[in-house]
Amino acid sequence: MSQPASARLSRAALVWGLVFVLLVGAILWVLMRTPKAATAPSRGLFGQPAVVRVVPVERGPLSVQVKAIGTVTPLNTVQVRSRVAGELVRLAFEEGAEVAAGDLLAEIDPRPYQVQLAQAEGQARQNQAQLQNAEQDLALYEELFKDDAIARQTLTEQRALVAQLRAAAQTNQAQIDDARLQLSWTRITAPVAGRVGLRALDPGNLVGANDSTALVTLTQTRPINVLFTVPETQLQALRDALGAQPLVVEAVARNDQTVLARGTLTTFDNQIDTATGTLKLKAEFSNDDDALFPNQFVNVRLFLRTLDDTLTIPSDAVQYGSRGTYVYVEHDGKVALRFIGLGPVDGERVAVLSGLEEGEQVVLEGIDRLRDGAPVVVTDGAPEAVNVDAVPTETSEDAPARSGRRARQ
Repeated sequence: MSQPASARLSRAALVWGLVFVLLVGAILWVLMRTPKAATAPSRGLFGQPAVVRVVPVERGPLSVQVKAIGTVTPLNTVQVRSRVAGELVRLAFEEGAEVAAGDLLAEIDPRPYQVQLAQAEGQARQNQAQLQNAEQDLALYEELFKDDAIARQTLTEQRALVAQLRAAAQTNQAQIDDARLQLSWTRITAPVAGRVGLRALDPGNLVGANDSTALVTLTQTRPINVLFTVPETQLQALRDALGAQPLVVEAVARNDQTVLARGTLTTFDNQIDTATGTLKLKAEFSNDDDALFPNQFVNVRLFLRTLDDTLTIPSDAVQYGSRGTYVYVEHDGKVALRFIGLGPVDGERVAVLSGLEEGEQVVLEGIDRLRDGAPVVVTDGAPEAVNVDAVPTETSEDAPARSGRRARQ
């Protein structure tokens, strides 16, 4: 006979009750063991002490500097264009060559302008002859007028004619000067010293006065400028650093290690850019070795001042958390978390204003495996090269950490 439905329900309830009791017991067992594990000292992987490399806190000079990204700009950039119309008969430069101010760059067909000059000079000589004749007649009329031999009207008309011809002579001279100027513009010369770029037109092309297309671009690169911006929060420090001596500026390559050139700060803008909250600055470099190239992007270091006696540590040793900046300090085989106050940064080192003393050992490598109070093994080499399996482990009941234990490669 099959069991009654009530018996089957009682058995199912009993099974589910046992499952519930076992589940609650497992949860309580985990919760009871968690605090004990949490109170155990932190270790590296698989319960081993973390292997770290430490460096001492040092006291010495530190340069206060501002870092930025700059753009190399020529001292002058000239778009060389023709000021007269005509046929381009010659280019007198080599692309990419250095030229001096006044060197011939190109030549426009001068013959039409030579003809205009000749016409102006011929008209001037004609008018000059008429003026001389009129002046002689005027001198004769004045003598005759003294003898009352001619009417005053005749003398007045002759004086007006002389004045008219003298004005015409001035006009003729202006036309000659203009024709000579137009003729001189057929020889296009370099307005400044610099380097020419690639030509845009070849000989034989017709050019117009002030065409939109330049014949060539000329850039003055000795000296050369670098434009960069700094945050407005650095404005006061920048103004405090300004003095009798110009501030030193370094142009650094993209790797942030190779110094391309050293120059000086020349000026800064008269207003802050409200869109970016930055101030534009300009530095000048002699660029005798052509290390800087126009429109090149470089890293910029602006040196404001030097702190003669301050505590410093490597920037890589500093960690950043929600409570502030901190480092791990090693002492007697253990590390302690220490919150610190930071000052200016100079390359790979940063000034420490509070929280550390000279000579203390701060962890530089192996930081990612550390907790406050964790035992460590100090090595002079790379931490990852140490065989941590060969280092004995300790429990919370073990004796104090072994002092001065160091692993060698």
